[in-house]
Amino acid sequence: MNLKKKLGMGIASAALGISLVGGGTFAYFSDSVETTSKFKAGTLDLNAAPTTIIDIDQIKPGDTMLRSFDLQNNGNLDIATIKLATDYTVTDKKNNNDNEDLGEHIRVNFLFNQDALGVPIYQTTLADLKTKDPDVIRQLVFDKWFAGFGGNLAAGQSHKLWVEYEFVDNYGDQNKFQGDSLALKWTFEGKQGAGVAK
Repeated sequence: MNLKKKLGMGIASAALGISLVGGGTFAYFSDSVETTSKFKAGTLDLNAAPTTIIDIDQIKPGDTMLRSFDLQNNGNLDIATIKLATDYTVTDKKNNNDNEDLGEHIRVNFLFNQDALGVPIYQTTLADLKTKDPDVIRQLVFDKWFAGFGGNLAAGQSHKLWVEYEFVDNYGDQNKFQGDSLALKWTFEGKQGAGVAK
């Protein structure tokens, strides 16, 4: 065998040996572990009791009607803010209201408690409430109300809100409202607070 062949065979053998070493199997210790995680979201569950706050007839200018209801947090997360949206419809029995809104004559006094008559958290008319941004009502009413019991409606807690309705006597002719009715709907929206490290 000539020198070229021997050299070529040597290089081929070396390359084969290197490939066997590089592609060979090595024995080493190993171990593995599996982990699991779970994430379960909390719940906000805002309720009112009773859901019919007032149902009254035969009211006249000058009448006041004091009512209370409980806002309840039946969830497992604290409610940090509550917004209130107001809507209502007026039935004009005699069709003679001349575009005057009965809601402008119904004043609402949000009170801290039954003994706080004359010291409302906030006082306005139904007509004004209907046009106000619910976030503004949150600031004017519920932020102050929350301050009385720790700054939020805690999970599993219930707190009473007192409301006084007044058919305002404007000492003018309000005969146009005789027989009229107003159906009020309040929508309360509770929201969580900021997230925290857990």
